[in-house]
Amino acid sequence: MTGRVVVVVGASSGIGLAAATAFSSRGDTVVLVSRSGEALDAAEKACRAVGPGAVDVIVDDIGDPGGAGRIVGQTLERHGRIDVVVHSATVMGYGTVERMPSDVFTSVVDTAIHGTLHLAQAVLPVLRRQRSGVFIGVNSLLGSITVPQMGAYSTAKWGQRALLRTLQQETRDEPGVHVCIVSPGSINTPVYDQAANYTGHAARPPFPVLSPERVAAAIVRLADRPRRHVSVRVGPANPLIIAGFRFLPGLYDLLVGPLFRLAALTRKTVPPTRGNVFEPHPAGEGTHGRWPVKR
Repeated sequence: MTGRVVVVVGASSGIGLAAATAFSSRGDTVVLVSRSGEALDAAEKACRAVGPGAVDVIVDDIGDPGGAGRIVGQTLERHGRIDVVVHSATVMGYGTVERMPSDVFTSVVDTAIHGTLHLAQAVLPVLRRQRSGVFIGVNSLLGSITVPQMGAYSTAKWGQRALLRTLQQETRDEPGVHVCIVSPGSINTPVYDQAANYTGHAARPPFPVLSPERVAAAIVRLADRPRRHVSVRVGPANPLIIAGFRFLPGLYDLLVGPLFRLAALTRKTVPPTRGNVFEPHPAGEGTHGRWPVKR
């Protein structure tokens, strides 16, 4: 039982919800943040069911430039401090750079990069005043590689990773303040069904698919024992894929397109959709997606 105040941005679904319930089970005070109030109602009940810690809810959009300031201000007003921040909010888009509408591409990128920027600018001064605290950014395997038809998400996650690495360097002067990165591979969350999609086919996570609880466990470990200057990878295939991308680019480029179509797209045809990029779809949110998980 740590009794920390933990802010989870993107807490209504997937990795964020799994992390929120993990912290709640330890007796932490958890502040759940999402743009979907309806989905947060279910997330709040899930957190209260697993632990004795207080659960608070803030409905706001990290994509709004003023959202981060409101989130931090309300948390301080209600709880007096912030010990851990988890930024897991993300939206995803499938489709070639040529076919994806520019506003969809831009919004996918903005949520990851500008959302991280605004949150860091709002909360890091608070952690510096406290001289303690952990900021955890949930990045992705696609923050280290590129994949055809996922250019928007790769751009978003490469930019987010660059920002998080810079923040790690810029907080070296305050030993009690830590910026950490978690980089999952394929995780069984609803994000694949909620993504914008301009490929003509329904998407799925490539094998091996892990549970969001695996990522949540890594996040909790970082909150307990922060690690600087590294990205904690979650996924057994991640190092091999990254090595191929870096050291065998010709072979990687030859194989990645066919493998993506085989492993990440299904045979089911779907019309173009903006998914949840611009507005939440509460009915589709939850901790888990519908995919089999590697045990």
